[in-house]
Amino acid sequence: MSEAPRTPVNPRNTVRLRLLIIALLPILILLPLFLATTVTNWKEQLNQVLTAKVSNELTVARQHLNGLTERRSAAISALARSAEFRKLMNDTAVLSNYLEGQRIRLGFDFLYYVTPYGNVVQGGSYMALPDQRNWPVVNAALNGQMRAAIDVMNQRDMLALSPAMASRAAVELIPTQGAAPSTRTEETRGMVVHAAAPAPGGAVVGGLLLNRNLGFIDEINDLVYPEGSLTGGGLGTATLFLDDVRVSTNVRLFEGVRAIGTRVSEEVRDKVLDGGSVWTARAFVVNDWYISAYEPITDSFGRRIGMLYVGFLEEPFRKAEQRTHMIIWASFLVVILVSVPVLLRFARGIFKPLERMNRTIARVESGNLGARSGIGGRDDEISRLAAHLDSLLDQIQERDQRLRTLNEELEKRVDARTQDLQEANRQLEITSRQLILSEKLAAVGELTAGVAHEINNPLAVIQGNLDVISDELGPNAKPFATEFSLIQEQIQAISLLVTKLLKFTRPEEFDAPEHGLVPDAVVRATLPLVQHVMARAGVEVVLDLQAGGEVAMNETELQQVVVNLMVNAAQAMPDGGHLYLRSYMDEGWARPLVVLEVRDTGKGMSGDVQKQIFEPFFTTKKSEGTGLGLSITRDLVRRVGGSIHVESVEGQGTIFTLRLPVMDEVAP
Repeated sequence: MSEAPRTPVNPRNTVRLRLLIIALLPILILLPLFLATTVTNWKEQLNQVLTAKVSNELTVARQHLNGLTERRSAAISALARSAEFRKLMNDTAVLSNYLEGQRIRLGFDFLYYVTPYGNVVQGGSYMALPDQRNWPVVNAALNGQMRAAIDVMNQRDMLALSPAMASRAAVELIPTQGAAPSTRTEETRGMVVHAAAPAPGGAVVGGLLLNRNLGFIDEINDLVYPEGSLTGGGLGTATLFLDDVRVSTNVRLFEGVRAIGTRVSEEVRDKVLDGGSVWTARAFVVNDWYISAYEPITDSFGRRIGMLYVGFLEEPFRKAEQRTHMIIWASFLVVILVSVPVLLRFARGIFKPLERMNRTIARVESGNLGARSGIGGRDDEISRLAAHLDSLLDQIQERDQRLRTLNEELEKRVDARTQDLQEANRQLEITSRQLILSEKLAAVGELTAGVAHEINNPLAVIQGNLDVISDELGPNAKPFATEFSLIQEQIQAISLLVTKLLKFTRPEEFDAPEHGLVPDAVVRATLPLVQHVMARAGVEVVLDLQAGGEVAMNETELQQVVVNLMVNAAQAMPDGGHLYLRSYMDEGWARPLVVLEVRDTGKGMSGDVQKQIFEPFFTTKKSEGTGLGLSITRDLVRRVGGSIHVESVEGQGTIFTLRLPVMDEVAP
């Protein structure tokens, strides 16, 4: 008994691999993906929380800076409205001493009285002041409005107001990583809280220098970052910038030395000072990364003159984040180490028996019908399946032995009948060669008649002996029911072919059908017969069936016509294409006709080929064709009073047009 070759098993399709994937996929893939997604989302949330935190802290610092400005403005206003000031304002010398005393008491760096004409009475004895009315703060107070702002004064103005203030304002610039390139080495300007209030006959003006004002900046830092408010004992920082230079800060260059004179990074400067935006993100501050918030500071002229900054070290939060990550992934590894061996043990209990059964089946396929799985000892589904497999293999072995015996007997009888058929075929081939030498059309009739008679006789012998074999075997014929059925089907197919050949040669002996045939329905029923041919050739079939009439034609013959035309069209499109089947009723003739068009997009035919296409034995397919298909198609169509016509253009396709008279118009 021949054996079918075994298909090699793809290692990726084994039960072992699939079970391992099912067991380990949730642990080794889905869980890590879930953890990675969770950690990423948590990290993003942490960044958002830190950004929101530093943004809120910047708001607190800004409110404190605004409060300082408002308090200084209120102190100036109270001084200007006081009765003592009013009493002394007519005596310049006394008023100067009074203003100096009030400056010291209120903590201002300068304090003076100015008239609408620009005359100044200043506390202390300093240089003559330039015209102070150009300051918007002073001008507003002279017009009766209390005003305060943060302004920038140059060194000349500060020397005139207070030489000590000018000296304290000077800041030596320190090269800073990431800062914008600059040739400056010193910042001599001063950032000042500038306040003025209306007074009788003029205005009282005062100012507080913010450069190196460490008490003020520490006050902001203590307010924003009270002790213990940051993770891991982290440090909070606050800074006032004049332009991009730190003029007051608690950021340290190193222990005990503040980073006054260092500069902000170029990226922050561009966004905050030049662009006027608020920065809330991580930023490199002097020598470390901070979660930072910057906002611009504008003066009384509406110009951006500096920045307010608060921030805290990023490192403690990142270390806490790293510890959390380590805990999460360490826990994951512990889960893997504990669960994977357990899952593998359970999976092994399933795929080991299955692999054993698979090896048993392979041994049986290789010819060892005595192979058995021998799995037992457990009461589960796999053990019961193995026992059932062994039982089936026992039955197969027994039936195989009986089939071998019956097959030997059948082969002897088939050999005898085959010798008869071979002799008949040899005689038929000799006759065919002689007939082909004669005239083609006459040869067709004689050949088909001879073939019909020569085939019908062996068919009758085969049919009779098949019945004898079936009767002789009786119940023992049941195992061969499939083989007997196949033989019977082939006999019927040969008989049908003989009948069609006889119809082709002697159509007058076959009557027309009693009932009409709808060509549209026949076309639709024929499509499944040639679907594999169309699919293999890459041809798409498009239907447009609108005829609906009935014709007096045998269904098998019409199917044969349609099949011949569709197969020829598919062979004309080796690289694929479209096949259009269209039907319609043509009533423009003496009698109504059903028109069926079969159009392809293939390689087409030349004019010479079109002239010979319906001649018997003419073919362009060389050894692959008989040359009888279109000839038989034309005769079948003409037999019912119809016609067939071909139109073709090389490289564009071919159209076969069938015209069949409707049944009511066909003569009896």
